[in-house]
Amino acid sequence: MRPQRKFVLALALVLVSVPALSARAQGEAVPRGPTFGARALQALIDGIQFGVIIAITSVGLSLIFGTIHLINFAHGEFVTIGATFAFYLNAAAAGPGWHLIPAAVAAVAFGALLGGAVERGLWRPLRARGTGLINMFIVTIGLSLLLRHLVLVLYGTRPASFAQYDIQSTIGLGPASITPRDLTVTLLAVLVLLGIAMLLQKTRIGTAVRAVSANRDLAEATGIDVQRVVLFVWMLGGGLAALGGVFFGLVEIVTWDMGFKLLLLMFAGVILGGLGSAYGAMAGSLVIGVVAQMSTLWFPVDLQYAWALLVLIVVLLVRPQGILGQAERVG
Repeated sequence: MRPQRKFVLALALVLVSVPALSARAQGEAVPRGPTFGARALQALIDGIQFGVIIAITSVGLSLIFGTIHLINFAHGEFVTIGATFAFYLNAAAAGPGWHLIPAAVAAVAFGALLGGAVERGLWRPLRARGTGLINMFIVTIGLSLLLRHLVLVLYGTRPASFAQYDIQSTIGLGPASITPRDLTVTLLAVLVLLGIAMLLQKTRIGTAVRAVSANRDLAEATGIDVQRVVLFVWMLGGGLAALGGVFFGLVEIVTWDMGFKLLLLMFAGVILGGLGSAYGAMAGSLVIGVVAQMSTLWFPVDLQYAWALLVLIVVLLVRPQGILGQAERVG
């Protein structure tokens, strides 16, 4: 039996090697995996897409800190609420079955209204009572837990995806590729960020937001309605967080804790770019997204967020005020 087994094994090896030898003899290329350059380009494209999504969600977080100096730990839940609300309108069995585009618009409007309601019903009364920032930060943690578990009860733990744009063929970008869905999300996110920049620079409300962020007391002394500006910032932040949630759920998947998972990267982008700076949040989030994806070229995917946070630590050691933040003297 042993000679027969050796003969069968040798015959199998010959049959396996003959196609490869014949292909080489005919000058045909043996299929190989993508080169390092191709994988690096693909990771860069994925990182830019991830970074602009983080940027959309983190701009509101940065503006809120700039206007009232509140670290809003519940901001991630606005991301989740935007995604799950759009999913209900679009793909839930009990929902109306809207197309994703009007569902996304409705989710952004709902996020803006929720942000305004939280400001008028919770944060403004707390500020009027003279509540300290530490106490308000603790309230944001409680609000985060409340909203997260409310979504858990209403949405459930089962991950799901939207009804449209789920399975698509890829578009070649040299050695890399991207789906039309992901390309559209990336371009829309960039356009939204440019629109925010134009709003802050070219409109009266944008000028007021920048003035309140720079010096609240001086802005109020010059006649700016600070309460109105703060309400606008909360509504803008809620709407942008909801839009980022729809984008993130579209390119990834909708889950009940997706915003909480993204929250740490949002904070990293805001701190890296410079606290209170909308443009800093954009730049820092883009860096975080690119580093997170590029790290997968050398390290396991499970560690991509860890390397992004390591870059945050290194940059802050060199430039404590962040990329676009201004150095301040303490004491």
